[in-house]
This record gives sequence, C-alpha cells and structure tokens, in this order.
Amino acid sequence: MMRQTIFILLVLLTGCMGMPAGVTPVTGFELERYLGTWYEIARLDHSFERGLSRITATYSMREDGGMRVLNRGWSKADQAWEEAEGKAYFVEDEDTGYLKVSFFGPFYGSYVVFELDKTDYNYAFISGPDTSYLWLLSRTPDIDPGVRERFETLASQYGFDTAALIDVSHR
Repeated sequence: MMRQTIFILLVLLTGCMGMPAGVTPVTGFELERYLGTWYEIARLDHSFERGLSRITATYSMREDGGMRVLNRGWSKADQAWEEAEGKAYFVEDEDTGYLKVSFFGPFYGSYVVFELDKTDYNYAFISGPDTSYLWLLSRTPDIDPGVRERFETLASQYGFDTAALIDVSHR
C-alpha cells in the first residue's frame, strides 16, 4: 500500500501524460499479442519498486476495453510478495503503443512502448513521462545481450541515465 501511495504522489507531481523528447511510441501495436506476463529486466530506480526482485507485470483485458495491469515483486526484507493493480487505456489509437496507466482513481501516468519485438513480442522498451522512468521488459527472465545493448544505446540517445539502470534479479 505504501508503494502505491508513493507512486500516486509521483504521478500527481509530474503531470505525467507526456513523453521524453525524441521518444516516439511504436505503431502497429497489437494489444492481444502484448497481453500476458512480462519480466522486468532493468529499470531506473523508484521508491515504488525499491527493494523488490523477481518483478513481473501481467496484462489482461478489462470488461471496459482497457487493460488490467498487475505488477508483482518479491520483497526480501518482508519475505513476501507485493502487488499493485492498475488499469491502462490507449491515449491515441489502439495501433499506437502509447497508453495511460493508473494505480489510483483518476490519476494517470504515461506508458510509452518505444521499441518492441514486433515479430514475437519477446521484449519491450518502456518510458514514462520523462527520462526518470525507464524499463526493459522481456517474456523470459533472461534477455539476449544484443537486445540489452540496443536498449541502453537507444535510451542513452534519448537522455536516460543508463549508468543508473538497475538489473532485476529473477533468482
């Protein structure tokens, strides 16, 4: 609950529906193919994920046409799983990987898919509203080193601090 509260405050403070300069959402996005479980491979630090490992995001359809978001991570300190459930909706059209995500009421933050393995949907590069929000997601707990290198190269070009990336343990 504390992590959700902090996330909400961050969303309120940052305004949150934009995207970093140069970042553009993918087109040809297919929601049905994106649904399911993704493993967080790397991220920039935020209090709502601090201290968590084995983080996953599971996406499923909501009855209202939106997407259910279930983020889950293991807290070693508490020896327990922590979960946050949210909802997401397209900002523009369903062909564009630009969504707004909320974990509380009417407050939304950007979820920008700026790179995606469109062949198999095996990896995704995600940005938030500014360069302090960045994630590398994969369908498996491990990722090809070439994908990781491309992620860091692109992210660096867009102004993200890739030296501050946190590798997420899934063991």
